[in-house]
Order: sequence, then structure tokens, then C-alpha cells
Amino acid sequence: FYFVIVLAGLLWHALVSLPLLLRFVARVNPLRHYKGMIPAILTAFSTSSSMAALPLTIESVTTRSRVSHKIASFTLPIGATVNMDGTALYECVATIFIAQLYGIELTILQQTIVVLMALLASIGAAGIPMAGLVMLTIILNTVGLPLEGVGIVMAGDRLLDMFRTTVNVIGDSCGAVIIARSEGETLEGMGEPAANEE
Repeated sequence: FYFVIVLAGLLWHALVSLPLLLRFVARVNPLRHYKGMIPAILTAFSTSSSMAALPLTIESVTTRSRVSHKIASFTLPIGATVNMDGTALYECVATIFIAQLYGIELTILQQTIVVLMALLASIGAAGIPMAGLVMLTIILNTVGLPLEGVGIVMAGDRLLDMFRTTVNVIGDSCGAVIIARSEGETLEGMGEPAANEE
């Protein structure tokens, strides 16, 4: 059930929240952007590392989503370091799951602390495989939950890490598109291969 909830949250963010931002804030077609991001998405999924996927993310965003190299080379490395939205979501769900597993009821204040700590921990997490799991120990310690709970969620973490890294990379690319549009870029030809790819 925990695994399904984390996966559902990640899928909702990647397939509903981020496309709505692309549609209504950046005013671009989310499907065309996602189509152009396929190489970076596959790399993120297979490596579980947003840093390993960074070169392909930059290439996909510039050549297929038509974001200028100036914006992509500034926003994407920062995003790969501090924009870990999939990791933050995972850490919140994992903390609540561990609390329920041990029969500990978290107060509203503690749940708020979990959310804030997850955001801060995801900013400080390295873009390498299983970094979110390490940061989870900080959150558990902050709200007084047993650290042994990490061992319980570790069993299925590798697969969840693949999905949350993919969401992190998609979020970074959407951020680059939104910034490009806010800077007045047209992004004409988004989703189509660049001339040198044909």
C-alpha cells in the first residue's frame, strides 16, 4: 500500500500537476514537451541519478523543447541540485508510513515539520541514487521516529528511486520551459527533433 501511494503521488505530480503548469503558466503543449524529453526521462529512470541525466536533460530541453542554451544551462544544473520535488513527496509519505507502522500518531505540528523538513532535505539531497533515503533519517530524527523504520522502506526503495528521479528531472525541465516563456522565448517547434537530429 505504501509503495502504491508513493507511486500514485509521483504519477499525479508528473502527469497532472506539472502538465497543468506547462499549459496554464508557460502556455505550451505538455505532450510536445514530454515527447522531447524522452531521452532524459529514460536516462533518469535507468540511472536513478538526476546528475547522470543532466547532460541529456540540457540537450533535450535545448534541442527539442527549444529553450535557449543560456536559460537551460543556468536553470537545469540548479534544478538538478535543489529541485527534488519527487524526493520531497516520497519523504513525506515514507515518514507518515513509518509513524503509522510504529503506531505513533503525528500531531498537525509534527506533520507540518515533516513537510518543511522534506522540502529542506530534498534541497540538500545529492543527485545520486538513494540520496533521498539518507535524508529520510534526518526527518525521522527531527520528529522523534525510530531510525529503524528506514530499513523497512529500504526494501522497495530502488524502484521508487527510479520513479522519483524521473519526476525530479521532469520537474527541472518544466521549470526551464516556464522560465524561458517568462523571458519571452517562443519555443517554436517544441517537441520536434532539431535539424541536426534528422
